[in-house]
Amino acid sequence: MNQTLIPPVRRAFAALAISCALVAGLAPAAAATGSPAPLPASSETGKKKLKLDASLSKKQVKVNEKVTLKGTLQAQEGADGTDSFEAIIVQQLQGSVWVNIADTTCRPNSTFSLKLSFSFSAVITLRAYHPETTLYASAYTSSNLTLRVG
Repeated sequence: MNQTLIPPVRRAFAALAISCALVAGLAPAAAATGSPAPLPASSETGKKKLKLDASLSKKQVKVNEKVTLKGTLQAQEGADGTDSFEAIIVQQLQGSVWVNIADTTCRPNSTFSLKLSFSFSAVITLRAYHPETTLYASAYTSSNLTLRVG
């Protein structure tokens, strides 16, 4: 009985593998012919620039103690920017990768504040980051913030 069930199962897996291979092979070709090439990151035509500054209320805290991260989001080139809330993401450097750990929103030319706490002892490197939107280019703090937890 097992001998009669194995060939249909093998045929199903073979068909699935062939389908996946065909889709994987055709997807890049379809993308290349169906859509224009993406613009390089350096040409952020029409996007307004932002300046993002942030600081910590303390440089050293105990485990589970709250620390406040305060900052400003300034629109460059005279844009008032009061119509939109923009995302601000706090990132922690883990190894060589920036990992999102908290977020808030802020209007351009305004301030933001976040309370953070950590449940382990470490020296933590943080930065604030604003992802690119349809109106504004991406931005991050010019210097990293160091917090000693312990």
